[in-house]
Amino acid sequence: MGMFDAIGIAGSGLTAERIRMDVTAENLANADTTKAANGKPYQRQEVELAQVGSSDFGGELTGALAQARGTQTPGGVQVTGIVADATPDQQVYDPGNPEADAQGYVKLPNISTVTEMTDLISESQTYQSDVTAMQTSKSMFTATLGLLK
Repeated sequence: MGMFDAIGIAGSGLTAERIRMDVTAENLANADTTKAANGKPYQRQEVELAQVGSSDFGGELTGALAQARGTQTPGGVQVTGIVADATPDQQVYDPGNPEADAQGYVKLPNISTVTEMTDLISESQTYQSDVTAMQTSKSMFTATLGLLK
C-alpha cells in the first residue's frame, strides 16, 4: 500500500457518503410531493455503491501486482447509480384533497421520514469516520516525515 492510498480510500468514502446524504435530503424534501414531473407521486431514490477493485482471488492478485508496479491505487468505493426504490406508494384517505381519486384516497410517495432521518444519521457518522481516517493518515505521514529529517 502506497503512502497516500489511505487518503484516497477515505476520500472515495467521503464522496460516496456526500452523494448518499444529498439523495436522502432530496427524499426528505419530496416526502409530500404527490405529483412529480411524470404526474405520479415522487419515487424514493437510493444510491448503489460498489467496491473498487475485485473481491475474488484472481482480481486481488492482479490488483496487488499492479499496485506493486505502482499502476493502481487499491480499494475504495464508488457510486454505481441512483435508482428508484420499488416500494409501492402510500395511500391515505383524504377526500378533501384536490389530488384524491374517486374513492377519496391520495397517493403519497413511498418515503418514511423516520427511515430517511435514520439513514441521514448513519451517513453523517460514516462521513465523520472517513474524515477521522484521513486525519489519522495525515498525522502518521507527518510523524513519518518528522522521523526522516
